[in-house]
Amino acid sequence: MTQFLGHNYIGGQRSANGSITLQSVDASTGEALPQAFYQATPQEVDAAAKAAAQAYPAYRALSAARRAQFLDAVADELDALGDDFVELVCRETALPAARIKGERGRTSGQMRLFATVLRRGDFYGARIDKALPERQPLPRPDLRQYRIGLGPVAVFGASNFPLAFSTAGGDTAAALAAGCPVVFKAHSGHMATAERVADAIIRAAEATEMPAGVFNMIFGGGVGEALVKHPAIQAVGFTGSLKGGRALCDMAAARPQPIPVFAEMSSINPVIVLPEALNTRADSIARDLTASVVQGCGQFCTNPGLVIGIASPAFTAFTQQVAQLIGDQPAQTMLNAGTLGSYGKGLEKLLAHPGIQHLAGNTQSGNQAQPQLFKADASLLIDADEVLQEEVFGPTTVFVEVADQAQLSAALHGLHGQLTATIIGEPHDLQQFAELTPLLEQKVGRILLNGYPTGVEVCDSMVHGGPYPATSDARGTSVGTLAIDRFLRPVCFQNYPDSLLPDALKNANPLRIQRLVDGSPTRDPL
Repeated sequence: MTQFLGHNYIGGQRSANGSITLQSVDASTGEALPQAFYQATPQEVDAAAKAAAQAYPAYRALSAARRAQFLDAVADELDALGDDFVELVCRETALPAARIKGERGRTSGQMRLFATVLRRGDFYGARIDKALPERQPLPRPDLRQYRIGLGPVAVFGASNFPLAFSTAGGDTAAALAAGCPVVFKAHSGHMATAERVADAIIRAAEATEMPAGVFNMIFGGGVGEALVKHPAIQAVGFTGSLKGGRALCDMAAARPQPIPVFAEMSSINPVIVLPEALNTRADSIARDLTASVVQGCGQFCTNPGLVIGIASPAFTAFTQQVAQLIGDQPAQTMLNAGTLGSYGKGLEKLLAHPGIQHLAGNTQSGNQAQPQLFKADASLLIDADEVLQEEVFGPTTVFVEVADQAQLSAALHGLHGQLTATIIGEPHDLQQFAELTPLLEQKVGRILLNGYPTGVEVCDSMVHGGPYPATSDARGTSVGTLAIDRFLRPVCFQNYPDSLLPDALKNANPLRIQRLVDGSPTRDPL
């Protein structure tokens, strides 16, 4: 393994002009790791944004096949990161090696998936309306539309996914696929991991002869504001807290040229347990639900933080069963001290609320998180009580017992926007509660049936987004191939000769792209 430098990455070069250094720590022991990382100076933030802007014209002009080659090379470099790398990530995050190896595969897989998107060409969204010179009362000009990358994108690393939502994560992959150079703000919780991954991206960029500045990375607290406000930056990708995401949205909106922020922020991911399902398989539901709540110490944006059921002796028994299971779960180490502190504050709010009862879980102590179970009065959900709507990031969930089917609908109407909602039901339940699906469609980005939300497949049809506050823009997703849409904008060409059109819009385009020709969908031959 090469020596750590702790330098910022700007325009393909290392930079360490500042005097402030930062330390990464061992998440389990709190011990500082030996390497130091240099906080980016204002001048270095400026240089990183300008390097991305300088790279943009050349990078976006590359063919989709060339960009795909780059993404595949990044994937190969990620896969080549060995056991010493896995050990390093485990040290910085307290996540187990099996989880990190799986996440490394997901991260390289995302890169290859976007390379596939580039090669198939549908991301261009090409539309063609050929000229109709004889049309009355007015002729129609020849109109052709496709999509181009917005420009340099600022990406902020997430704490809970040190690989898949960080340096070479989904936002970076989607932006690079769209033709947008990236300036990445490394997360303070795993800076050494970020350096190793940045090295891999730079190696891939050099091997495939990408423009210098196609990928840049800066370290440090407080540098994000200068990055978002920089005039060269044209969009922002963020995964994190509601407070952090909202602050970025406000900064971006206040710029002389406002820019979009695609922030994935806060979700409590309700699970609705219907009566016939409880009568049929309460034991397995209790076990599987508990496993989902405590998986990864609850440090998933899709963690089931709310469970809703209709009052009955079966639901009472189910609640008691889950309470017993939660009480038996061991404490776990969280990603870092800050995450543990936030978890503790979230629990304090629940414990202090007069309408919320603590059902199970040992008192928080030491440096590990204790799983917890609470029960809240249904009126809190119906009235959209803020405490019940707030995500508690960690291994805890809140049960809500509603009186009947009508109160269940009222409670769901009170929910804020979510990433997911889950229905646990038998066929009879689904017939009786048919109104749930159209109601939940208005509230969430992904509806699950008889599954649990912890686990997000990376594919074409996945939606990892949802109405505010789950995300800042419900029209997109941060997981799956649709994520590329966030970093593209349409451009229309009117009456252009074929020779001057982009390849994706030419009459002889070899790519298999869906088009609208004279109003009729067709496909070009290969």
